[in-house]
Amino acid sequence: MLPDAPWVVGALDSRLRKLAEEDDGNRDVEGGGDAQREQPSQGGKQRNRLYILADTSYSACCVDEIAAEHANADVVVHYGRACLSPTSRLPVLHVFTRQVLEYDAVIDAFEREFPGNAEKVVVMADVMFQEHILPICNLLRDRGHRNVVATEIFRDPAGPIPNRKLVPLDTSPASHVDYNLNEYHLFHISTPPTSLLLTLSSRLASLRIYTTPSSPYTTDSAPLDPSTTPSLLRRRYALVIRLATASVIGILVNTLSVKNYMSTISTLQKNIAAAGKKSYTIVVGKLNAAKLANFAEVDGWVVVGCWESGLVEQEGLWKPVVTPFELGLALEGEESRVWTGEWWGGIEGVNSLLPTGTGTDSVPRQGEVGNEGEALGPAVEEVEGGVDDEESEPPEFDLRTGKLVSHSRPMRLAVRSIPRSVGELGSASIDPDQKTPSSAVIKRTTGDVVLVNGIASPGAEFLRSQRTWRGLGTDFDDEESTVIEEGLSGIARGYTIGQGQIPT
Repeated sequence: MLPDAPWVVGALDSRLRKLAEEDDGNRDVEGGGDAQREQPSQGGKQRNRLYILADTSYSACCVDEIAAEHANADVVVHYGRACLSPTSRLPVLHVFTRQVLEYDAVIDAFEREFPGNAEKVVVMADVMFQEHILPICNLLRDRGHRNVVATEIFRDPAGPIPNRKLVPLDTSPASHVDYNLNEYHLFHISTPPTSLLLTLSSRLASLRIYTTPSSPYTTDSAPLDPSTTPSLLRRRYALVIRLATASVIGILVNTLSVKNYMSTISTLQKNIAAAGKKSYTIVVGKLNAAKLANFAEVDGWVVVGCWESGLVEQEGLWKPVVTPFELGLALEGEESRVWTGEWWGGIEGVNSLLPTGTGTDSVPRQGEVGNEGEALGPAVEEVEGGVDDEESEPPEFDLRTGKLVSHSRPMRLAVRSIPRSVGELGSASIDPDQKTPSSAVIKRTTGDVVLVNGIASPGAEFLRSQRTWRGLGTDFDDEESTVIEEGLSGIARGYTIGQGQIPT
């Protein structure tokens, strides 16, 4: 759409100028020709400034509030394909654009898929073809398909059909029906995103697609076949099994615009910590394999994004990337983990998607991190025989390899050996004024896990022991760590150190 953007901006600018002139004229008539009134349309001065956002910070289907805020925008007009996820800061006007559609070809394809008239079918289309749904459904009813149900856009990504609601063609009061989607087939006009196919695969009886050349999801390869959704779901479940034994999980922020993304990040952090695992929050913008490969210490990723961008293709990726729903399955125990075929890719309803056994009501254990990053107090329960409850837990095995996994819950394994008091810190550097561990990275006196501010850090331990490249100065590994000091800050013409300024 970029070649058309200047023409669109020119048309909008012309129309806004005309509206401003008409508004000024109305004020002039009502005010009796006040000579002191503002003349915004004269001399090239105008009230509205228009900007073209020619790139996206994250996913193209989401409203780019980040780029809009660079221009201090008051409103965003989003053209074309959209996931319709609610925004967090700016109001949005969606313009889906209009696409040409041959009705006869669509009806012929529909009757080839559903030769009988008794089939219950929901007709849906991409947002760019939404205006054709009602005319097509009316033509199908005239041809005897009485059980056809139309859809219209309704901004609710977490609904039974994301961003759609069912519209009966018979609007009489007696025609009200409580639709059971499991009894209906879906006929989708234009190639849908894969995330929509996976979402609806367990909610409707079957899925059929009428491909169009102008779909943003049409590729040069073979068209997407709905019959492949079971195999796609099996691949997703395989990723869940891989993540179940992960010790370090990265929270991959793939949006800064979708509403409630901050609360979702907080909920994921709490649930991961309650499962005894370590989490790190990463913001990388648009995803690619090279960016994620920089974080070798992360065993798997969970995406915080819209319901479409939450599904990340695994091609070229070193570690699994899953959705919050899939993470909920991974955090479940082997006895309670059940794969029903249901799937969801967004952050809507994340609190209900994550397992109750690792929810926010669970009691964190010593060594885990709270909301503000503080170390939480000890929560180890002693059982009969002098063995704590962590040692009494059953062993965990990797279901893919059958091997014993001893590091899947590093934050719980560190409970028994993390010092309980300042006197037990041993070689840890202590600030005599604060009576607490300093901000230096230190090695624990027992075991081989690094502590940062008195909290076990698997990421720091990986950096210390497994990184093949450690930077300059590797000949001085035996030296003790020093306290982190404040360095230079400011701009090149006037650096400062603390409160003092370095002369230029």
